[in-house]
Amino acid sequence: MNIEIRKATVQDAAALTEIYNYNIVHERNSTFETEPRTLESRIEWIQSAGSHYPILVAHHGREVVGSAYVSAYRARECYKGVGEFSIYLHKDYRGMGIGKQLLSALIEECKTLGYWKLLSRIFDFNTGSRQLCRSLGFREVGIYEKHGQLDGKWLNCVIVEKLLIDP
Repeated sequence: MNIEIRKATVQDAAALTEIYNYNIVHERNSTFETEPRTLESRIEWIQSAGSHYPILVAHHGREVVGSAYVSAYRARECYKGVGEFSIYLHKDYRGMGIGKQLLSALIEECKTLGYWKLLSRIFDFNTGSRQLCRSLGFREVGIYEKHGQLDGKWLNCVIVEKLLIDP
């Protein structure tokens, strides 16, 4: 499958909104969010990301089929090189290696930007995301037990991290 990965533009906002909202409304396996995002909020997010917080999109033909992005981990200056990443794929394009291409590209982009570590929190039952991270050298460093509630159920989150520099 021919996939192009590039930085997101505001023209991608509608597709990114649709992909993210599908996870909120239908799957409930990758975010604690309960309210769908608006197109306007996704446009604002893309415009405000800046060069230090990359948002990458995967295209198949003219269709946006996924995204991977980094956000700030903590506000303190000492954490400026630590990024918290997220990745979302269109439901029809999972299991095809696109997630691995996206996350690999995000890792390289973050190295270029001076990040020394990427991390994320993944629901413990999200085996696909956990396997993706393991395949790219992320290690599972712990579990946040009962980290939050979704649909009245307490959920655990696995913490994953990858050092991007060789200490």
